[in-house]
Amino acid sequence: MDLLVLFGSAFLAATIFPAQSEAVLLVMQAKGVSHDTVLLAVASAGNTLGACVNWGLGRFASNLRERRWFPASASQLQRAEKWYARWGVWSLLLSWVPFVGDPLTVIAGLLRTPFLTFLTIVAIAKTSRYAVLLWIAGNV
Repeated sequence: MDLLVLFGSAFLAATIFPAQSEAVLLVMQAKGVSHDTVLLAVASAGNTLGACVNWGLGRFASNLRERRWFPASASQLQRAEKWYARWGVWSLLLSWVPFVGDPLTVIAGLLRTPFLTFLTIVAIAKTSRYAVLLWIAGNV
């Protein structure tokens, strides 16, 4: 049950819903709920899957960008496309950053970043973040 809570908080933290997966992860580590490797795998899987949902939403939304009610204007989309063209898929290494990462993953879908490329980079970024957190907390 504890690992399901960790997975759920990590998943939600990667979507538009506010959640603190880092706090859940570190509390579980402190309580010794499971081995750090298991905690890392569960949190990373949940957070990466949440980012994949964002990518899918962006991919789907690309078909709706001409609609009047679309949440981003043509100029905002153009600015995002220029920024993404400049920094490319490597900007997805910042997908773990609060308030920046979630929109990045949606933009990646919107701009049709190949899914396997997206998945690889985002999984590396999110897993690395959790690994560093676990390492720091375990060595304090």
